[in-house]
Amino acid sequence: MAKIATLITDMFEDVEYTEPAKAFNEAGHELINIEKEAGKKVTGKQGEAVVTIDKGIDDVNPDEFDALLLPGGFSPDQLRGDDRFVTFTKAFMDAKKPVFAICHGPQLLITAKALEGRKATGFKSIQVDMEYAGATVVDEEVAVCQDQLVTSRQPDDIPAFNRESLKLLENK
Repeated sequence: MAKIATLITDMFEDVEYTEPAKAFNEAGHELINIEKEAGKKVTGKQGEAVVTIDKGIDDVNPDEFDALLLPGGFSPDQLRGDDRFVTFTKAFMDAKKPVFAICHGPQLLITAKALEGRKATGFKSIQVDMEYAGATVVDEEVAVCQDQLVTSRQPDDIPAFNRESLKLLENK
């Protein structure tokens, strides 16, 4: 089963973390929540989900993980201001490890300059940014690129996002 790193901080979109986390856990995968410091609690922007951080970014190495989850909300925009999170994200793309990014999650991929030549989608307001970053943007509930990158636009797309993410993990 896969060990999945999750980059997350306050103001993440609650269901874009809780629903994939539930699906991954039910399939037997392990999620490790990563922020600036272990033990901290982060809260979703709807106030419905509180997540305890398992590891600080300085205490992890991308080599320890099989896949990466990037929930949306305001979390990715905050995290991409810190080069440690950008470098961590880029390492997964460079190593061709599975990356699952929903809604605003691709903002970390934009800053990591990891979307060039990739088919992807994201929330409507960041699609033009994704195009500027070199992605071929599609307006579909889920985009799977090169058996590595799974992206979706919004919370309504979570069932398709989870389905394709789990399928990709089964094949790795």
